[in-house]
Amino acid sequence: MKKASEILSHISNQPQFRYLKKHECFRKYLHLLPNKWKQAIAFVYIKNKILFIAVKHPVFKTELNYNKDLLTSLLSQLKTYVDGCKELDALQVEIFVTYKQEEKEKEDTVPYYHEMATGEFEIDTNQEELRAKFQEIKTSIEKNR
Repeated sequence: MKKASEILSHISNQPQFRYLKKHECFRKYLHLLPNKWKQAIAFVYIKNKILFIAVKHPVFKTELNYNKDLLTSLLSQLKTYVDGCKELDALQVEIFVTYKQEEKEKEDTVPYYHEMATGEFEIDTNQEELRAKFQEIKTSIEKNR
């Protein structure tokens, strides 16, 4: 009777499942990195001999950009010392951010207050022009209530 590891090894050697070996190598690669970088990296893949590293925040992108040489040398050492990872061939490293901050909807910052005045005041003037203005103010206050 075969063991589970033998069955999995046989399945992973099939041509249609070759991405499983790459995935396992990427897991080993990420395991070699420091913890804070492991948490910052969303995923990793290789395309056209370029190692793409997707990070979750722009701050980690700048930090990893300073350490591109370390990331490249780590990949070459993994390729050298681990037999199944010889197909990981990357000449350069590109780092990009996967998480984009969503813009929050801007709320109106103009405060709206309820009208506190009641519009009840006496008009003690004999001038018709002034009386008409006071009456306009009174009706405007009553409309805003």
